[in-house]
Amino acid sequence: MTHVAIVGGGISGLAAALFLGRRGHSVTVFERDARQPGEHLDADFFDWHRPGVPQAVQPHALLAPVRTVLRAEAPDVYEDMLRRGAVERHELDWFPERPPARPGDEDLVTLQTRRIVLEAALSAAVAREASVEMRRGDPALGLLTDRSGAVPRVTGVESASGSHDAGLVLDAGGRRSEVGRWLTGAGCRAPVVESHRTGIAYFCRWYRLRADGPANPGRVTYGSFSPVAVGGVFPSDNGTFAVSLTVSTAEPTRAALRDPEVFERVARMFPASAAWLALDPEAVSDVHAMGGLDNRWTSLVTDAGPVVTGLVGLGDSLTHTNPTMGQGTALGLWAAQWIARHADGAPRDPVAFAEEYHRWAVRTLRPWFEIQAAADEAAERHRRGAAEAAGRQVTGAAREKAARSACAFDDPVVMRARAHVRHLVLTDAQAYGTEEVRARIERWLDQHRDYVPEFDGPDREEWEAAVHRAPGG
Repeated sequence: MTHVAIVGGGISGLAAALFLGRRGHSVTVFERDARQPGEHLDADFFDWHRPGVPQAVQPHALLAPVRTVLRAEAPDVYEDMLRRGAVERHELDWFPERPPARPGDEDLVTLQTRRIVLEAALSAAVAREASVEMRRGDPALGLLTDRSGAVPRVTGVESASGSHDAGLVLDAGGRRSEVGRWLTGAGCRAPVVESHRTGIAYFCRWYRLRADGPANPGRVTYGSFSPVAVGGVFPSDNGTFAVSLTVSTAEPTRAALRDPEVFERVARMFPASAAWLALDPEAVSDVHAMGGLDNRWTSLVTDAGPVVTGLVGLGDSLTHTNPTMGQGTALGLWAAQWIARHADGAPRDPVAFAEEYHRWAVRTLRPWFEIQAAADEAAERHRRGAAEAAGRQVTGAAREKAARSACAFDDPVVMRARAHVRHLVLTDAQAYGTEEVRARIERWLDQHRDYVPEFDGPDREEWEAAVHRAPGG
């Protein structure tokens, strides 16, 4: 068995620790924050200042791989999440009557919950695991390295409490991980980092449904679009939900969205969020903003071989993406599962382990990184021309692509294809490229000959009027 040191006790670090511990490995987790989540979900979520984890207060919808991995590796954690209020939503439940099942349909489930519910359930399970030592308030400050061989090897972690040897070190330090700097400071080659800046900023506000009121607005979609912004709703645990507005970082009015009155006034102009806000919920947070986002891939293996052995990254330290597709937690749990299943090989052949993990990550995780980066590039082009496109008909292939979503809400076969993309089962080309799905979309377009993709949110003039309206006006 291997002794594993983990830098960072976020979701990916906790999951890796739990999965490894349950396979008999001894694990030490070094976490900067001394606070353990779980006793008071609302206090942990709304009152815990976590500048290093800006996504912690943003809305989440956990994709099918999160559920699948947890049910395979830690079913008690999954059940604990449900006890704490997480809600399962099957994609095909959009239809009044569930269509006949096909293989794999059982996994097309979104977990509607705040991130803190998953953190709390993982933390509780780790605390029960005798083989895992959780060192909260003892941050990693550097790496122990051996440079006597042809390839430098990481042999442990230097933390605030001293030096700690390990047969394998995992970098779960997140998007602000300092491991790359530590490696170059120790004389190792620098990791290769590929980064694509995204020109997007997120604003969200949290609400709680009233106990004596309706639980939801009925059969409405969760997203609305305008030339200026995307409006979204994220139903969550324990009667909470978030309203989100996504705008370009070049949007001159974005700072005004920090004002709760302005935020809500604008949000009510998007049909999706308007339907939820019409339920008269209680606002339970300020407006939370998150920007400065990129899609980043960090590789510890180059054409010349591993930069270092005895160390691999997972979660946001390996790859993080703009959260529009919500895939970060799923990719992190996939990596934690692979590492736990193969950790025995790390001390026996460190070079082979590093290279095998790299090949697996490139094959399994990188396609989703590339898809998100390409989608963001396309979205940026769209935003630049949105005002002009708003009044122009979209034809040909662009019209057919836009019709996919509209068709999905009418046709279970196309909805299933949409769910396969959303839940990282198939790529866009694979899901929509089958003869059956193409025929369904063509038939839908034939039945809707006048279909033109349109925005359902405010245009520029309406947006400006809502943002600049005088208080109480």
